[in-house]
Amino acid sequence: MKEQKMVYLDHNATTPLHPEVKKTMCEVMEEFGNPSSLHTFGRSARTMVEEARNRIAEFIGASYDEIIFVGSGSEANNTVLQTLTCTPYSTCNIGAPGKGAAVITTAIEHPCILEAAKCLRDRGSQVAFVGVGSDGKVNEDDVRAAIGENTGLVSIMMANNETGTIQDIKRLAEIAHENGALFHTDGVQAVGKIPVNVKDLDVDFLSLSAHKIYGPKGIGVLYIKKGVTYCPLIRGGHQEKGRRAGTENTLGIIGLGKAIEMRSLEMESEEIKMRKFRDRLKQGITDNIPDVKFIGHQEDCVQTTLNVSFEGAEGEAILLYLDLEGIAVSTGSACASGSLDPSHVLLAMGLPAELAHGSIRISMGRQTTADEIEYMIEKLTSTIHRVRQMSTVYQGRN
Repeated sequence: MKEQKMVYLDHNATTPLHPEVKKTMCEVMEEFGNPSSLHTFGRSARTMVEEARNRIAEFIGASYDEIIFVGSGSEANNTVLQTLTCTPYSTCNIGAPGKGAAVITTAIEHPCILEAAKCLRDRGSQVAFVGVGSDGKVNEDDVRAAIGENTGLVSIMMANNETGTIQDIKRLAEIAHENGALFHTDGVQAVGKIPVNVKDLDVDFLSLSAHKIYGPKGIGVLYIKKGVTYCPLIRGGHQEKGRRAGTENTLGIIGLGKAIEMRSLEMESEEIKMRKFRDRLKQGITDNIPDVKFIGHQEDCVQTTLNVSFEGAEGEAILLYLDLEGIAVSTGSACASGSLDPSHVLLAMGLPAELAHGSIRISMGRQTTADEIEYMIEKLTSTIHRVRQMSTVYQGRN
C-alpha cells in the first residue's frame, strides 16, 4: 500500500520545532535550577535565560532590559491592554471631555486583542475599532479620526494572521505619538518572517511568540520601551524584575533563544524561497481553477501566507477533503477554528459572507518544498472541482 503523502501548510497556526531548537532543548533538559536561586544550579539557569534575552533583544533592535518573558503572545497582548487600567491611563476617556477613544485598535486583530479591548469597553473605557480597506490595510485617516487627547493606547498588528497583510507600523506609531498616545503592535506573525527593528519603528510595545518561529509552545516575549509606564498583568513575585511574576520557563526561554538565533541565520534566504513558492501557488491556482479571489494586499504581505476564496465552495469542506489527501491548511485563525461563523477579518475587509465562507489560508514554512507546492496545486484543483459539483449555488463551470 502506497504511503500517504503528508504536507503541512498551516504554519501560521503553529510551526514544528526547528531541529537545532529540539537539539538544544534536549541538551539542557536536566537544567532544573530556579533562575532566581543564588546557588550554582540557579546561577546556571540564570545565565542561559539572560543569554536568550540578549539574543532576542539584538534580533529586534532592543536593549536586553526591554525584554520580558511571558507565557504566550496572547498574554503579552493582554498585558499591554491591561496597562490602560493603571495610572496615568486609568481615567482615559471615562466621562472626560475632549476628543479621542481611550483605546484604538482595528477590526482585524487577533481575538486576544479584540476580546481584551471589549473587556475594557465593558469596564467603561471608550474603545474604537478602526476598519480596513478591501486589501486589509488600515486607513491612516480613520486612525486620525478616532485619536485625540484622551487616547492612551493604539494597538495595531504588524502582519495579519489570516491574510499576511503588513501594516505601515512606523507611520501608524508616529500618528499615535503625535497625539500623545502609546503604540503597541502584535508582531507574532511578523517577527522572524520579516525584518523588525523596534527602534526604527519607534513602537512602545511589541509582542512575539516562540511557536510561530519554530520554537516551543508556552513562551513569548513582550518588548516594552525603556521609560514607558507599564502595569504587570501577573503579580506576586520578583521575577522579570517585578514585571511578570512566576518562575521563568527556563527550557522554553532557551528554546526561544535558539529559535531566534536560527531565524537570524535563515530568514533572509527563506524569504526568497517563500516568494517563489507563493508566486507558483497563485499561478497554479489561477491556471487551473476558475472563480477565485486572492485576499489581502498582494505586495505588502508576508510571503509565507496565501489566503484564497473559491466561489461556491465551503472552506470547511475544502479543508476536510485536503486533509484526506494528507494536506493541512486552515480556514482562518486557529483560535477561531471552533466557530462556523465567517472570518471577522475577511468580513471587515468587505468580503461577502459567502466568499468569506469559501476561503482557506495556506501558510508555508522552512520545510516546505517545491514538490509539495505542486502536490497542493494538483489536489486543490481536484478538491474544488469535487466540492463545486456538490454545490447547489455554484453557477460557474466545473
